[in-house]
Amino acid sequence: MATRGHVITCKDPVLCTMPHRRFILGVARTLRVFFRVILGHEAAGIVESVGECVTEVQPGDHVIPCYQAECRECKFCKSGKTNLCGKVRAATGVGVMMTDRKSRFSINGTPIYHFMGTSTFSQYTVVHDVSVAKIDTKAPLDKVCLLGCGVPTGLGAVWNTAKVESGSIVAVFGLGTVGLAVAEGAKAAGASRIIGIDIDSKKFDVAKNFGVTEFVNPKDHDKPIQQVLVDQTDGGVDYSFECIGNVSVMRAALECCHKGWGTSVIVGVAASGQEICTRPFQLVTGRVWKGTAFGGFKSRSQVPWLVEKYMKKEIKVDEYITHNLTLAEINKAFDLMHEGDCLRCVLSMHT
Repeated sequence: MATRGHVITCKDPVLCTMPHRRFILGVARTLRVFFRVILGHEAAGIVESVGECVTEVQPGDHVIPCYQAECRECKFCKSGKTNLCGKVRAATGVGVMMTDRKSRFSINGTPIYHFMGTSTFSQYTVVHDVSVAKIDTKAPLDKVCLLGCGVPTGLGAVWNTAKVESGSIVAVFGLGTVGLAVAEGAKAAGASRIIGIDIDSKKFDVAKNFGVTEFVNPKDHDKPIQQVLVDQTDGGVDYSFECIGNVSVMRAALECCHKGWGTSVIVGVAASGQEICTRPFQLVTGRVWKGTAFGGFKSRSQVPWLVEKYMKKEIKVDEYITHNLTLAEINKAFDLMHEGDCLRCVLSMHT
């Protein structure tokens, strides 16, 4: 507890706050972000110290920071209808801590904002106690860090939000980590056909390992992709998942669903200010449009359960990790992501 209330100095603080420009622009278009900021929201680590009144985690505990908090006390948490939590959102949404509306990061005396309540591109971070899930100390931190966002989001979109049934036909738009996790979840749910849709054909062979049974590249067809899928599935799929964040693709994902019962789940986060549209008749005739955040999982309650499933080899995690680099190589990691050959690159904080 020697660090409680004291300043901790991180190496390469400028690197922590100023990653790849293309990534910064993408984040700024998608989320409300205050600069200067320490980005990053998918990680795992060890508790260094805790503040007063923190009782559920202690120094030495292994934890996963969770951008989706769970206080178990607010209107949202008590509703039993959602995994959204309102306890600290007013603070995390503007890059500060709840107690005093101030940041815990600074460089040369200048405050640096938090990001999504986690700020994981740093050797040390400060999070609210309702935003951290205590996990099994035997779980490898350099693997289960993926359970802080992408993998649970995909699995939960299938299991919690859509509730895909055995025998269903599923379409997955976008075969990155989240899309592949959707495919994995659909396979576990017993889907009979899992159709992967992506404009990068190189992803198709990898996707087979996660349960995708068929592949469609929209560039190979003259028809709109929704019509291609309707033709291939005798009227449309039972469930579709948009895992890109493209509003045009969101429409296609809805319109490829079967009349009368098809459900489309928006998983990808579109740029700020973007709007979705379709003809109302698509919904009048029985299709359902839904959205999901963190796959509907309650973070502090269910992330430890996901870690347990990983330890039992009931869900994949290692298979999503294609690269391992250090924090000092973060810009190389962003380049790998943009090149399309990287699913997840795990960054080691200490070199």
